[in-house]
Amino acid sequence: MRALALGAGGVVLAFVLLHVVFAAMIAWWSSHPPAATAFMAERMALLRARDPHATLRYRFVSYERIAGTLKRAMIAAEDAKFVDHEGFDWDGIEVALEKNQRRGHIVAGGSTITQQLAKNLFLTGSRSWLRKGEEAVITLMLESMLDKRRIFELYLNVIEWGSGVFGAEAAAQHYFGVSASRLSAEQAARLAAMAPNPRFYEHHQGAPGLAKKIRIILARMPAADLP
Repeated sequence: MRALALGAGGVVLAFVLLHVVFAAMIAWWSSHPPAATAFMAERMALLRARDPHATLRYRFVSYERIAGTLKRAMIAAEDAKFVDHEGFDWDGIEVALEKNQRRGHIVAGGSTITQQLAKNLFLTGSRSWLRKGEEAVITLMLESMLDKRRIFELYLNVIEWGSGVFGAEAAAQHYFGVSASRLSAEQAARLAAMAPNPRFYEHHQGAPGLAKKIRIILARMPAADLP
């Protein structure tokens, strides 16, 4: 019994220490750009397994240097309630849970922009209830330590937009040959439509349904509230 208690205590201590490290990293990122993220490291490992010389395309740019069109497109496509919620969209989570129950495994997460940032910064692309729990803890940390504008700025800079392509600047250059500050409304809507499955859409620009998603996002963009 004593050994069990000591083991449980060790697990709790390790959990606390890990999140102290996470908190320190979030505090640093409140005013400094991430050099890399856990998700980038995972993708790099996969790319390097196929090509030892593979590199990532990633360049952090300030919030002001990202076009308002892309900001509105991402809010419209990914998290319309972003400026109002505290990290979780409970209606979206309820819908995702119902879908997961019907399928018998996790196929949807109802993730907000803050949850997606938590995953990208610290976790991997795997899906499990344990990972979702960890994502929730980090989401609360992000919301308590950073303002909405910084959360959104980090998100726009670190999310994946193709094989080895991370962030708005790299995506704008990769797909359209322009800087993130010069994206048109249609270009921004296309990037937003690609975001849920970027490596697929990178090679299937004419995929069924993509054009429809772009039209829907364009229609929703004027109503998007920005931080």
